Parts: sequence; structure tokens; C-alpha cells
Amino acid sequence: MIGSILTGVVALIHVYIVILEMVWWETPRAMKAFGTTPEFAAQTKVLAGNQGLYNGFLAAGLIWGIWLGEAGDPVKIFFLLCVATAGLYGAATASRKILFVQTVPAVLALIAVLLT
Repeated sequence: MIGSILTGVVALIHVYIVILEMVWWETPRAMKAFGTTPEFAAQTKVLAGNQGLYNGFLAAGLIWGIWLGEAGDPVKIFFLLCVATAGLYGAATASRKILFVQTVPAVLALIAVLLT
């Protein structure tokens, strides 16, 4: 149960990221979240949308795993590992903040899924 709840939190984080990257990319909220400028946001809008789509696939996989119940534990594990790996890469290449926004919640959810 706690594993599914924490997986749901990770999914919600990614739904929010999807909205930031695909819908709000050029708004002050997204520019603050990602540390960008209006000029950079305008130049990278298409790239951000593409990135948002990938985050949407991660969220969809996590939600699918939750929907399957206990039978979805392997699905949850796979997608949580994907999120954690993407978070590690993002933290190493873009911003250390990603480690705390993506990787830590994914690892905590993964531990909970594995232990229940």
C-alpha cells in the first residue's frame, strides 16, 4: 500500500513536470523552476515539449503499475528505476536539484514497493 502511495507521489511529480514543460514552459513559474530566461524558454520550447512528453510516459507507466495493484509491482519497479536513472543523469548534467526532486522520491518509492 505505501509503495503504491509513494509511486503515486512520483507519478504526480511527473505530471506536474509534464505541465511545466509542455504547457507552461514560457511562464514565470516554469522559468523559475528550471532557472531559465524568457529568451532561452522561447528558443527551447519545442525541446521542452519533447522532454515533457517523455516525462508523461514515465507518469503513465507509474500510474499503470498502480492501477494493476500488486500484479503491477514489476511495472512500478521498472518505471521507478527509469525515473531514478533519469534523475541521476539530470543531477549530473543539468542541476543537482533534480536529485532531490526526482531521484530521492523514486528511490524511496522503489524501496517501499520492494519491501511490501
